[in-house]
Amino acid sequence: MRLWHQSLITKLPRQQLLGQHRECCALRGNAWGKKHSVVDYVFCHPMEYLVAYHLLVMEEMATRNYNVSDQWMDYNYRGKNCEKANLNFELIEEIKASKNIYKEHDDEYLNECLANLRNKGIELF
Repeated sequence: MRLWHQSLITKLPRQQLLGQHRECCALRGNAWGKKHSVVDYVFCHPMEYLVAYHLLVMEEMATRNYNVSDQWMDYNYRGKNCEKANLNFELIEEIKASKNIYKEHDDEYLNECLANLRNKGIELF
């Protein structure tokens, strides 16, 4: 699992963007709080951060005319097998408007993501 650097969302190829959506869905659902070395930082923040990030992913999907289930646009939706959350709508909107949702998505992390993509044969810049 990986959350790509926020600045890459609009540049990701189809497969990586759709994979990002699936990973966000999993993290919002039963994977929330489960240890994973690459995304552990996500759990250091309230779930509102993940939902704000996921909204950016889904907005890019909609821009490309990919189908996005309306259920995931509900900020409190966590999947079929999870109880709904009770998240702060205003906080999500505030986080989403920030330039960098996760402080961990710094220049070093951007370079790490770009190297990961290059290893997959994907050159973005």
